[in-house]
Parts: sequence; C-alpha cells; structure tokens
Amino acid sequence: MCELQLPDNYLLKLLQQAKQNYQFQANKRKRGKPLTYSAQSFWLLSLVAVLLRAFAASELHCLLSKDESLRAVLEFERVPHRKTIARRISHLTTLGEQQIAAFGLKILTAFAISQQEVSAIDGRMYEALGPLWHKRDRQQGVVPCKLRNVDVESEWFKSGYRGWVQGYRLVMQGLVFPEPVPLFAVWRANNEGESTIVKDALKDEKLIVTDVLLGDETFGGEELGSLYKQAGGYLLTPKQFSPKNRTWKNELFEYRKETIELLFQRVIQATDIKECKVQGLGKNGAFVLASVWLYQLVFWCNHKAYKPLTIIKEQVDLARWRVPT
Repeated sequence: MCELQLPDNYLLKLLQQAKQNYQFQANKRKRGKPLTYSAQSFWLLSLVAVLLRAFAASELHCLLSKDESLRAVLEFERVPHRKTIARRISHLTTLGEQQIAAFGLKILTAFAISQQEVSAIDGRMYEALGPLWHKRDRQQGVVPCKLRNVDVESEWFKSGYRGWVQGYRLVMQGLVFPEPVPLFAVWRANNEGESTIVKDALKDEKLIVTDVLLGDETFGGEELGSLYKQAGGYLLTPKQFSPKNRTWKNELFEYRKETIELLFQRVIQATDIKECKVQGLGKNGAFVLASVWLYQLVFWCNHKAYKPLTIIKEQVDLARWRVPT
C-alpha cells in the first residue's frame, strides 16, 4: 500500500486545503463528449495563477509542463493545451461566483452572533489592460489603426471618486462582525449599475440576505429596499438617516467604512490585483473572483487553526514563494 505523501511546501498545502473546501456543483449533464478536465482543476489553476502571478495561458502551460507535483495536486492527468487553458478559464465566472457564495454561507453560519447578522456591500472598478478606446470609436465599432491590444470587451463608467474608468466591475458583500470577510461577489461589465446587479442577485436568490445590509447611496433606491425587505432583511443607506437627529442608524452605518471599504483593500493587498491583468470579461473575472475566494479560504483556515483571522497576506506570500512546510 502506498503511503499518502504530504505537501512539502505551502503552495501545495494551500491547494490541498482549497480542494477540501471546494463546493461541488450538481450541474445538468450536457450531451456530447464528456470534458477531459474537471471544472475543479481549472478553478484551482486560476488560484495558482493568482498566487504565482502567472496569468497568461502560455505561462500556466509551461508551469504545468515543468511541475509534476503541482499537476498532480490539480489532478491534471496530462498538460492541457494553452488554448484549452485560456478557453476554460474564460468560462469560470459563474463557477467562481457560486464558490464564493457557498463559502460565504459557510462562514456566516460559523460566525453568526446572537442571530444578528450585519453585512455591507459595495462595488469597485478594475481598470482594463491596454490603451483607452474612446466613446466615439466604440459607438462606431472602430478600433483606430494605431491603437494596439485594445480590450474591446471593457466598458466605461464614471464614479465621483475615481472619475472615468475603462474596465470591469466587482460587487462584493462582506460580513461586518466579528471581522470583515467576503460573503458574496459578482463580476460584471463596468457599465452595469451596482444597484441593478444587486437587484438581479436578489431576484435570482443568489445574494446572501442578512438581518441588516449596509450600502451607500447607490443602493438607496426604494425598489431595492423593498426587495431586500421581502427577502427578510433591512437595507440601511444614508437615505434612511434622520435629517435632524443622530440615531443608531448613523452609528451602525459607520462600520461600513471599517469593513467593506477596508475589505477591498485587504483583498488587493493580499493578491496584488488592483487592475486587470489580462484582457476580456471572463478571464479577468476568473482571476479577480479567485482572489476573493482565496481570501475566504485563508480566513477560514486561520479560523480552523485558531490563528489570527486577518493574517492573510503572510499566508499567501508563504504559498507564493513555496516555503517548505
């Protein structure tokens, strides 16, 4: 009988932990030839890309070709072609959103305090890789002849904080107490409104509903507030504040800056993904969502090992440099 070989470095150890926390999705069997490689293998490969900062399909192909132990942990019987890697990773967005929501529900159940669950939600734009493609040319469907490597799937949007940004959008919901941690995240085109994205998630029963959800004025519409109330929660935005007196609503809302806004920065700090690393909605979505799921994973592993919950970047760096276990 062969003895089980334990991982000899933190990268392999983290990938083993990722496999243990991967939530299998019961998808309907499609007609035709079965897939040669599992969705789990490519999801974990996107995690490797984030950890090792190797985002090109050619880099990942080279990595799998040279590292047999890594290939074994990812359960690739043979090295997939680089075009297969690029194609499969570009279709991981829905899977990534499902994995984050499933992990978020698991975390919420473990950290519920006196059945009073408070979360916060916000969005962030990720600037596209490549030169700017301006509105007039977009409307005409023309890429100027001197413009090279334009991300034609990206979109423009303007925020009061960052101005006009060409890229994509991540909307993320995070737990407020006891520590900020992602519960839900979706990756969308940049020109989709954050309020509309959350309304669609509510209607599809994908958003995790907590007793109170903190959101800025973007989420203060009556329709969204009504939908969230019907789902069993209370949406608190500045529009619910008293114009004269400071109440408990003001004090609770102040935790939003200390949680969801801070959480975006912590995820970025841990993985160093603050703008798009490749081109295309699907590929960027896979890597950004993998970075959110990675934060959840390390947070959960710290919890199970009785370690400080927010020591995330240090654990990611150990895996990145393959420090021996």
